[in-house]
Formats: sequence, structure tokens, C-alpha cells
Amino acid sequence: MTDDVAAARAAAEERSAFSHPPVDPDVTAAYGDDPDHVIDFHAPRGGNGPAPVVVVLHGGAWRAAHDRRHVGPFAAFLARRGFAVAVVEYRRGAARADGGGPVAGRWPDTFDDVAAALDALPTLIREHLPAGDPRRIVLTGHSAGGHLALWAAARHVLPAGSPWRTDAPAPLRGVVALAPIADLEVADKLGVCGGAARELLGGDDHFAERRPHADPALLLPTGIATTLVQGRADTVVPHAVAESYADAAAKAGEVVGVTLLPDVGHFPLIDPAADACAVVAEEIAQLAW
Repeated sequence: MTDDVAAARAAAEERSAFSHPPVDPDVTAAYGDDPDHVIDFHAPRGGNGPAPVVVVLHGGAWRAAHDRRHVGPFAAFLARRGFAVAVVEYRRGAARADGGGPVAGRWPDTFDDVAAALDALPTLIREHLPAGDPRRIVLTGHSAGGHLALWAAARHVLPAGSPWRTDAPAPLRGVVALAPIADLEVADKLGVCGGAARELLGGDDHFAERRPHADPALLLPTGIATTLVQGRADTVVPHAVAESYADAAAKAGEVVGVTLLPDVGHFPLIDPAADACAVVAEEIAQLAW
């Protein structure tokens, strides 16, 4: 496939993923004081009894341009399949002082927010999502959100003294990371999202020192069932990034599942109109039910 053809297909996939009408959640609840400290809850459609909860962390290169609303249709798709869904918002990169556009993420705010949201989630589920079962949670995320999902599941193996470290593993059924920026060093070398991985950690002066606190590829093994779903034709986050994480897990003695989808790019994984999205739902179901 020529570069022009690949670029055209990637553009068409992105248009399709962003073409769906916005979907309002059933309830929005706050987990903190900032306007971005909110979680959208979607109740399951159909089914009997409490349903497994899928926690969704959206992508967008940790930058302000994309917020949680673009995964609303994906959340509704999962709700129609019988899952309860919680879509987490978090603080992302603000505009540069020189007007050059937003940087990727905020240190430490982005990580503070994801940790706080996950810590608050069981209580918020009981209060605002009675059809959800807080004992059956699967964490998923797309792209930069996939990185955050893997990181959130690894807080118990963060370095001693890390402000986000927990004493025990998170009570998760598992993680399904979608085209995740799972290895920050490899992503940086490949220039993923215009150098977003380096920006996330504060730039050249902090990248090496902060990686042990932020890079999922260094936070292994987790002991939590983990699956990566990745398109082979992804030109935004190449599958080499996911494969590097899986290799690191294997070296740490942990088996991580990798589902590589042929002829699939970056965005079909969260596009309800795409066959790949149904594959994602099945991967989640295998861990949730």
C-alpha cells in the first residue's frame, strides 16, 4: 500500500469515528473540584442484575483538543451491549505560552486526576450507577487513554515514594488497552503524536527521571489480566509500541495478550460503525463476565 493510500484510509477512518452524533450520559458526577474532574455514567441497556463496569479513558495525545465527548458514542455502544460504562475526564495539556498549540498533558496533574478518579470510582458507582457492579470493573482506554489505563493498573508497582503508589493492586477484572501509547521510550523514538510522550513528562529535562513513575513498560509485572488491541495499519500509534510493551511484560514474567487486527488503523477501535469496535467489545466481555 502506498503512503498516499494509507493516509487516505487513515483520514477516512478518523472521519467515520468522529461523525457520530454526541451522546449524553445518563449521569455526570464529580470526583474533584476542577471542571475536568468529572465522570460520565452510561447505564446498561437491557439485562438483569448489576452489570460489569467498563471504565473508559479517552485519547487525544493528552492534549486539550480532545475531551471525553468524542468517546460518548463508543460508551453508548458498550452500554447497548449490556455494560455499565464510566467515562473519565482528566486535565490535559494547556496551550503553550508562545501560542504554538497545546502541549501533551500536565505534570503531575494528569496523573493526579486519573489516580483520584479511579480511587473515587467504587463509591461513585454505588451512588450514581446502581445498575453497575463495582466488583467487576474492566479498565479500557484508547491511544493516550490506553497509556493511562495501563498506568492506572500498575500503581501498586510504582517506585517507593511515588505519590500515586497504592499498597495493593487495583480491584480490576482486567485491562483492555486500545492502540495504547504503552511504551513511552519507543513512542518517543518513533515521534508518536509529534513527540507527545516527551511532552507528557515535561520535556527533555525530565523525561528520563520521570519515566519510572509514568511509563507502563517499566511498571511490570502487574498481576492484572491485560489485553492490547491494535490495528496493524495504525499510522498514529504504530503496533511496534504495543509489541514493545508486550515484550517487556514477557521479560518480566507476565503474559499480555495482543490482538492485532489486519487492515485496521487507529480510530476504528472506538468507532461503533467499524467491525473492529465489536472485537473490542468481545475482548472486554472475556474479562468482564
